[in-house]
Amino acid sequence: MTQSEIKFVRSLRDRKVRDAEGLFVVEGEKMVAEAVASALEVVSVFRASETGPKAMERITNLSSPSPVLAVVRKPEADFSVPGPGLFLALDSLRDPGNLGTVIRIADWFGIKRIFASEDSVDVFNPKVVQSTMGAIFRVGMTYTSIPGLCRSVAGGGGKVYGTFLDGSNLYGQDLDNGISSPSIIVIGNEAHGISKETAREVTHRLYIPPYPGDTPGSESLNAAVATAITVAEFRRRG
Repeated sequence: MTQSEIKFVRSLRDRKVRDAEGLFVVEGEKMVAEAVASALEVVSVFRASETGPKAMERITNLSSPSPVLAVVRKPEADFSVPGPGLFLALDSLRDPGNLGTVIRIADWFGIKRIFASEDSVDVFNPKVVQSTMGAIFRVGMTYTSIPGLCRSVAGGGGKVYGTFLDGSNLYGQDLDNGISSPSIIVIGNEAHGISKETAREVTHRLYIPPYPGDTPGSESLNAAVATAITVAEFRRRG
């Protein structure tokens, strides 16, 4: 492995470089195997058995270098308005671990496309990529205006859901999985929830109740946990 290759792989830690080059990094036998099996182009693969452990230590994003690392070409962004189906919209989600978990949740529950505001964490951030455990290769991500997306969906007869402390009990509401028109579930920022601008476009305000119902409990739920609870209830309805 040459010095220029090491320098280039390390440079992909920077979002500006990833955007300019259209590339990102994945590490680990499972993740690289997922990349190879996906429709994405694997540009290069580096193995510790070939490069030596010192080179892998210099290019890894992990606390301990994995035996294999790959550079993968990012997929083309899809800016089309979604058709029928269930989708997630992330309103200023900032934590890499949360985004990775949300992508895994989407993959588990058959959600093939996620939308995110431009100020949300980059899906190709190395921490996000690794935390998806391969789900990144099966779930598409589009960065766009979430209020604009919600207006388009609602204007076309779709439904826009969001969770709020003053919403209606999730378990007592009619929930649409998007059989005939798109249904969007908006997930808010970790600290501030759904923004006021996006909240105005939500057509169905939901609330995840604590148990027992009259117990205050924690102030709020983690964004990824709230996503799992909400999506699981949608899918339970069939």
